[in-house]
Amino acid sequence: MRNSNSYQPLIGHVAVVAGGTRGAGRGIAVELGRAGATVYVTGRSTRKANSPMGRSETIEETAELVTAAGGTGISVKVDHTVESEVKALFEQIELEQKGRLDLLVNDIWGGDPLTVWGTPFWEHSLADGLTIQKNAVVSHMITSYYAAPIFIRRGKGLLIEITDGIDYRYRGNLYYSLAKVSAIHLAKAMSEELKPFQVAAVALTPGFLRSEAMLDHFGVQEQNWRDAVAKEPHFIASETPAYIGKAVAALAADPQIMSKTGQALSSWDLSDEYGFEDADGTKPHWGNYAKEQGL
Repeated sequence: MRNSNSYQPLIGHVAVVAGGTRGAGRGIAVELGRAGATVYVTGRSTRKANSPMGRSETIEETAELVTAAGGTGISVKVDHTVESEVKALFEQIELEQKGRLDLLVNDIWGGDPLTVWGTPFWEHSLADGLTIQKNAVVSHMITSYYAAPIFIRRGKGLLIEITDGIDYRYRGNLYYSLAKVSAIHLAKAMSEELKPFQVAAVALTPGFLRSEAMLDHFGVQEQNWRDAVAKEPHFIASETPAYIGKAVAALAADPQIMSKTGQALSSWDLSDEYGFEDADGTKPHWGNYAKEQGL
């Protein structure tokens, strides 16, 4: 059943959440739907065929959640490392939406099962390390390549690179770090080239994300997630995928978004700026928590 919302600033807007199957991508897609947007949810996990991630979430489920929240969810199976599939996606959108595209969120990742923490790069699988770059960097470049001309023709648009962190510090694994830092610089570099066309590009990070995979990792559910704090104390400062979803929806509705182009932003700082809360009514602030803990 579609949820009726009194305030939907993104009615009429068309968005693509690339990598919208689960985690941050699902949270973003649903909150865009809650704000009234039409959301194309893309990824490799469908009800007919699972992806190498081997999880149960599907793009169809996310699209249904978008519609239930108040938007229009459209699922399209796309492997964003395959150029022909990405090209076909944007051709479909141009046809169905009469040339309109307001937002692209690049949230393609797929690197968790390939990242071996505590292993120096020369002992890590090189093949897996390079696959992380293909999944999480090359895929973003291909997707942006085909979205940008649509934005440029309209003379407006927003491109968001989902990443981990707001700076260039080492993140505990070379291949992981390279992918996440690359997303930040992709946003910066694209912003410079898109700026003359009034198209914005930013990087955006969540804090400690309480995703489906993370809940499973700790053997808890959203209802009892605090039980995991005994295993991982920092989990007390975690946030749901809805939090970064609300951050994206706020950015997409901001008429002054060009003032932020090229920046690396965070869910917690945007919560302070725009006033939104997490799904449980709290306002997790990973930035403050990390400083207090010396992380």
